[in-house]
Amino acid sequence: MTRSHIVLLIIMAALIGAFFYSDLQHLLTLDNLKAKHEALIAYTDAHPVNATAFYALIYIAITALSLPGAALLTLAGGAIFGLLWGTLIVSFASTIGATLAFLAARFLFRDLVKARFADRVKAVDEGMARDGAYYLFTLRLVPIFPFFVINLVMGLTAITARTFYWISQLGMLPGTVVYVNAGTQLAKIDTLSGLFSPALLGSFALLGFFPLIARRTVSAIRANKIYQKWTKPEKFDTNLVVIGAGAAGLVAAYVAAAAKAKVTLVEKHKMGGECLNTGCVPSKALIRSTKLLAQFHSAAKFGINGIKADFDFAEIMERVQRVIEAVAPHDSAQRYHELGVDVIEGTARIVSPWEVEVTTGQGPRILTTRSIIIAAGSRPFIPAIPGLENIDYLTSDTVWNLREQPRRLLVLGGGPVGCELTQAFARLGTQVIQVEKAPRLLTREDAEVSKTIAEKFGQEGIDVRLGHTAKQFLIENGEHILIADYQGQEKRIGFDKLLLAIGRTANTSGFGLEDVGVELSPGHTVQVDECQATNYPNIFACGDAAGPYQFTHVAAHQAWHASVNALFGSFNKFRTDYAVIPWATFTDPEIARVGLNEQDARQQDVAYEVSVYNVDDLDRAIADSAAHGFVKILTPPGRDKILGVTIVGQHAGDIIAEFVLAMKHGLGLNDILRTIHIYPTMAEANKNAAGVWRRHHQPELLLKWIARFHAWRRG
Repeated sequence: MTRSHIVLLIIMAALIGAFFYSDLQHLLTLDNLKAKHEALIAYTDAHPVNATAFYALIYIAITALSLPGAALLTLAGGAIFGLLWGTLIVSFASTIGATLAFLAARFLFRDLVKARFADRVKAVDEGMARDGAYYLFTLRLVPIFPFFVINLVMGLTAITARTFYWISQLGMLPGTVVYVNAGTQLAKIDTLSGLFSPALLGSFALLGFFPLIARRTVSAIRANKIYQKWTKPEKFDTNLVVIGAGAAGLVAAYVAAAAKAKVTLVEKHKMGGECLNTGCVPSKALIRSTKLLAQFHSAAKFGINGIKADFDFAEIMERVQRVIEAVAPHDSAQRYHELGVDVIEGTARIVSPWEVEVTTGQGPRILTTRSIIIAAGSRPFIPAIPGLENIDYLTSDTVWNLREQPRRLLVLGGGPVGCELTQAFARLGTQVIQVEKAPRLLTREDAEVSKTIAEKFGQEGIDVRLGHTAKQFLIENGEHILIADYQGQEKRIGFDKLLLAIGRTANTSGFGLEDVGVELSPGHTVQVDECQATNYPNIFACGDAAGPYQFTHVAAHQAWHASVNALFGSFNKFRTDYAVIPWATFTDPEIARVGLNEQDARQQDVAYEVSVYNVDDLDRAIADSAAHGFVKILTPPGRDKILGVTIVGQHAGDIIAEFVLAMKHGLGLNDILRTIHIYPTMAEANKNAAGVWRRHHQPELLLKWIARFHAWRRG
C-alpha cells in the first residue's frame, strides 16, 4: 500500500471509530426520530437551506462510510421534507455517498484484489464490461441486497464511476420512494422491519428481473430488425449448414450429427482443410524427417560413429504426402457420411440468413437451413512489397509442392511457421536466410525463449537477420535479390527461392457475407460474440475465420460451442471459454506455453513470481543427450496457483499437458508436487519445477523450530 492508501484508511477508521465511540448510532433510532419529529420540522421551517444541507451531508457521510442508519435517515427525509423533496434529497445524497464508498473501495483494494486473483478479476471485468449495467440495476432494484455491500464489491470491478452513479440512482429510486413515503406517515410506523411486507419484497424481487427481461426484449427487437428485409422459409431442408471442412467445420458437423440434427457440410477444396493438407500434418511430417537427419549428424555424442545418411529431397516430400494420405481417412467425406453428415463438394454462398446456394458440377441449388456456421479457414498473408509480383514465391500452403531442393531459401518471417520451416530446410542442407523485422524471433514468447532458438539456429548454420524490414524485390541478371532496411542501411540479400511466412488472414469473402451484411471485426475476421454468433443470431463462425487464435485445437473448441449454440441456443447458450489455451512451436528444442508469460503479465499489470527449473539437471534429459531448455512457471506472489507455464526442451508440447489440466481444474503447484511421476521421464521436469517454487516458500520459522526439536531429541 502507498502512503495515500494508509492515510485514507486511517481517516476512515477514525471517523468510523468516532461514530461508534460517541454512541451516535443510538441517536439514529425510530423512537428518537418520533420524539424529535416536531422539533426537526420547526428547525427546517426556520432554516430550510441549513437543514437540507446538514441532512444531506449526514446522509452522504453515513453512506460513504457504510455506517448503520441509512434506512432511518431515509424515513427522516420523508418525515421532515415530505415525499417530493425528501425523495429528491435522499436520491442524490444516497447516490453520492454510495459513489464515494465505491471509489474508496476501488482506490484501497482494487489493485490488491487484482494482483491476488488476476484471472478471476479478468473474467469478472469482462462480464461487467458486457453486462455490468444490467447486473447493477438488478441488484439496486431488489432491496434485500445490502446496498453498502454492493457499493464495496462494485468498487473492485472495472465498471466506470459514471455508470455506477447513474445506474445506482435509477435503480435505488423505487426503494427510496417507498421509504420516503413511509416517512411521511411516521406516526404509523412501529418498526423498520414492518415497512416491507412479504408481498412488497416479492414485488421488488420481480422488479429485479426487469433489466434482464428488458435486455432479452432489446435483443429480440434487434434480431427482428436485422431480419426485416428477409423472408423466412416455412420449412427447412436441414438444421445446419457448415461452410468449410477444415478443423472447425469437421467438428461442428460432427457435433450436430451426434446430436441427431440434419447437417450439411460444404467444402470446395479438400476435406481436412489447411491443417491436414498444408499445415499441421505436413509440417510435422517434414520436421520428423529432418529431426532424424539431425540426430544422425550428432550420432557421435551417443557413442555411434560413422553414420551416413543419404536422402532424396523429392522422396522426403513424397513421404509428407504419404502421411497426409494416411491421416486423410479420419477427415474423409466417406467417414462423415457414415457419421450422418451430408457432405457436398462444391462452393457455398449465403444468399439469406436461412438460405445457402451450393454450386456443384451439376449446377447451383438452394438449401434452406435454420442455422449456418462459417468455418472457411484462412490463407497465407501476402504483403504488399514492390517487386514481389515478379517472384515465384512459396507460402506455407504451396511449399509442399516442391520436389527440387532449393540451394538458397529466403524465409520472410520469424513466427512459429517461419521458424519451423527455416530449421527443417536448413537440416536438409539448404542455405537458409531468415529475415524478421522485429528485434527477435517468436516475439509472442519471452526474450529468453527467443534467445534459445536464435542460438540453436546459429549453431545449425542458419543466417538469421533480425531487425531487417523487407522493402523491395529485384531480379538482376537472373539473380533474385531482397532489398531490406537495417538500421537505416540498405542490405541486399540474394536467394533462389522465397518462402513467405508472415501470418495468415481469415477467408471472409467469396461466400456471401458482404451481400447478407455479416459484420467483420477490425482484424478482418468474422465478428462473433462470446457464443460464436455473428450479428445474425442464427449465423455462427469459428476457427481461423473468426479468430482470435489460429490453432487447430482452438478451432475445434470454438466449433463445439458454435454447433451447440446453433442447435440449442434458443434454450440455453454456452460461452466459449478461452481461460486456458495451450500452444506449441515444433522447433528443436520445442516450445510450449499455456497461460501468461512474463511479457503478458507485465502488459496486463499482473503481479507474479517466477520459478525456473533448468532441464540440464534432469536425469532423463541427460541420458537422452537432450539436457537443454527449461520449465518456467508464473504464480501470484506467495501462492501456488499457476498463472502460466513456458516449457522449452524435448517433448515440450507433450509434457505441458499436465499444466494445462492443472490450470483448467484449479490445481496448484503443491498438487503437482504431491503427484507421483514416473522415473526417469521428461515429465519429471514439471514436478521439479514445482519443487523450485516450494523451496522458495518454505516455512522458515517452523523449520527452525523443527531443527531445534531434532537437536533436543539427540540430547
